[in-house]
Amino acid sequence: MKFFVDTADIEEIKTLADTGLLDGVTTNPSLIKQSGRDFIEVITEICSITNGDVSAEVIALDFDGMMKEAEKLAAIASNVVIKLPLTFDGLKACKKLSVDNVKTNVTLCFSAAQALLAGKAGATYISPFVGRLDDIAFDGLQLIEDIVTIYSQYPDIDTQVLVASIRNPIHLTESAKMGADVATIPPKVIHQLFKHPLTDKGLETFLADWEQTNQTILA
Repeated sequence: MKFFVDTADIEEIKTLADTGLLDGVTTNPSLIKQSGRDFIEVITEICSITNGDVSAEVIALDFDGMMKEAEKLAAIASNVVIKLPLTFDGLKACKKLSVDNVKTNVTLCFSAAQALLAGKAGATYISPFVGRLDDIAFDGLQLIEDIVTIYSQYPDIDTQVLVASIRNPIHLTESAKMGADVATIPPKVIHQLFKHPLTDKGLETFLADWEQTNQTILA
């Protein structure tokens, strides 16, 4: 499974990139707002940090507007992925961009039927939102399982399942067990993945025992 980070925080992206665990970045208008910075400048800087795919979202709601914005965004760097809403015009733009060999990420997916449409439109990625479904008492992880199952039936669908709206490590691990291709994870949840009480306890014991040996590695 590929790990993307879902943020527009440049310092956080740099920190995670240094671990070698980062495969890409996703952004959205809300994350850009949180950054307090210019959209184009942020995407340009992110693309200079990672060679992985960087999702940049169009704002226009009509086909012509989406295509014009997509052209500008795609010109930023070769690893920009055009993020499109799962609407009629969004899928129409997805199809045109896919024919032109421009990578796309179709976002705000909340049903398997929507995901099937995105696959037929040639989307590079489909982004089903797990946490937001859980918020309204639907099973977000069931949606991931349904999409993975449907896509596996049709070898001509190359769309990768990019699990979004991840709220905790369980969302990640369960999606990985189902065979999802990518997870885009908030920095907070990525840092949670490193933590386990038994790891902390084991390290504490090892260090206490080492101190009693009165040794040093860098003598």
